[in-house]
Amino acid sequence: MQKNYNKTLLACYMGFITQAICANFTPLLFLTFNKVYEIPLGKIALIPAVFFMTQLIVDIICAQVVDKIGYRKCIVASEVSSALGLILLAFLPELFPDPFTGIVISVVVYAIGSGLIEVLVSPIVEACPFEHKEAAMSLLHSFYCWGTVAVILLSTIFFKFIGIQNWKILACLWAIVPIINIFNFASCPIEHPTGGEKGMRIRDLLRLPLFYIAIILMICAGASELSMAQWASAFSESALGLSKTAGDLAGPCMFAVLMGSCRALFGKFGDRLDLKKFMIASGALCLISYLLASLSSSPFIGLLGCIICGFSVAIMWPGTISLCSPRIPRGGTAFFAMLAMAGDLGGSAGPAIVGAVSQSAGDNLQRGLLAGGIFPIVLVLMVILLSLTKKVEN
Repeated sequence: MQKNYNKTLLACYMGFITQAICANFTPLLFLTFNKVYEIPLGKIALIPAVFFMTQLIVDIICAQVVDKIGYRKCIVASEVSSALGLILLAFLPELFPDPFTGIVISVVVYAIGSGLIEVLVSPIVEACPFEHKEAAMSLLHSFYCWGTVAVILLSTIFFKFIGIQNWKILACLWAIVPIINIFNFASCPIEHPTGGEKGMRIRDLLRLPLFYIAIILMICAGASELSMAQWASAFSESALGLSKTAGDLAGPCMFAVLMGSCRALFGKFGDRLDLKKFMIASGALCLISYLLASLSSSPFIGLLGCIICGFSVAIMWPGTISLCSPRIPRGGTAFFAMLAMAGDLGGSAGPAIVGAVSQSAGDNLQRGLLAGGIFPIVLVLMVILLSLTKKVEN
């Protein structure tokens, strides 16, 4: 009986939507947590750090244990953990004397699921026998963007008409997505990314110069994307004087729309494009978008730069995976896990650098974004360097 890999692809699409829910739902509630639970904003700011640090730890652990446990068990566990964390978020804050403790526990639980999804979904698709892997990978990653748009739009509509005080109901409703996907991953065909052969160990990867190029590429991809994405809401509010709702729709939502559109377009036409040239062009456009946002005195042009950045960074993360994985064919789970870790590291460090530079410049966010322009420059240099390296032989 022929295996239906389209079912695998559907499960992976929903996997990235699940990750988008985990990453973007709780931040919409930060001010609510501040008002209802009287949690200081300084403590609330630790929530994203807890989320990303948990993902980083999961990335490292995955490199060691996934091959022993098995891909199917781990990816099903990712959906169970994501659903459980979202449901716990609705109940745990009320069960602890300090609600912040309950929130952090919930975040850790669903961040474990999100981290597993991040490490496992890409190699699962990479192992499927599709003709145009780059296009399939780009289309796959577009579903994180569409998931982000859906979370922001549908949550905003829910809060507007049902009331933000009923956010616990919405947390449970979002948990339905990973619950459904548990059954998808439990029944779809899943192949091993190295075809059943033993993948390379981390210490083997560390001996390869190509590995370090891939890691730097992924750090810059994560930093280029999230340095703008994490500050998009604050930038749109400060630049245009928009309300929180309007700022979220004008900034992060439009950023995600353009990022998803680019990934979908590459997914459709990627077989006709040179991925390396597209990555270089994306890096150049990303630098231009950072310069528009940071140097323009016009709020409209600054916001335009922020939105264009979404299109420019779209191919960087999936493109890095598609460029590097065929060059290290026996990289296996350890390689994908290290790439995910590098992306998370860039996604954590990039926004932190922008924030630190902004603070040192007297809370001038434009100066911080100007510093963020270094990431696409390094990314372009790494793509050029990668094109000069040879594939690692088996």
